[in-house]
Amino acid sequence: MFKSIAKNASSKIVEKKSKFIGNVYYIESIEEAEELIKQANKTYFDARHNCYAFRVYTQNGIVNRFSDDGEPSGTAGSPMLNLLTGQNLCNVLVIVTRYFGGILLGTGGLVRAYMTASTEALAQTSIVEMEWGKEVEFVVNYADLEKIKYYFQQNEIQLTNLEYEENVKIVAQMTEEKINKLRKQRENLNFHLLKDEILREKFIVI
Repeated sequence: MFKSIAKNASSKIVEKKSKFIGNVYYIESIEEAEELIKQANKTYFDARHNCYAFRVYTQNGIVNRFSDDGEPSGTAGSPMLNLLTGQNLCNVLVIVTRYFGGILLGTGGLVRAYMTASTEALAQTSIVEMEWGKEVEFVVNYADLEKIKYYFQQNEIQLTNLEYEENVKIVAQMTEEKINKLRKQRENLNFHLLKDEILREKFIVI
């Protein structure tokens, strides 16, 4: 179990005419983080610096990475990573973009500015607890839709997608414990499952 963010968010601050844009992203892999960093470099191609830090779970444990992107060593990426570590946040990428305003901030001023931009971006989202679980697809007839939605609500199961076809296709995120509970109760439920299939394993909000 670990903490992460519920949604992507951003912030903007100005420090002695330098503009700092903070962006935080939920990520699930190193590759996803690297792609978002590339996109930021393209989006803010005219900025002086695009500094970042991220923590992500992999098969080999937690990977921590950061970059000062030309700022003095230890003034940007490292403090941002310390912020994530200090709050026990994982699967999170922080990118802070700086447009230089012509006034030097000094090492202490840089650390404060990058930390403030990161902190304010994190304040725009919610912190959630996550654990390893599964994404499951269910199919029910229309008559049972509200019944299964009520079951999900009562058992704190997150419904992530609905598709209305000949029957209703539902995608939900569930822990192994909740999947087993539903399957054990299957014969006693007030709705009929036409199908239930595990699509993939992933970290889910609990």
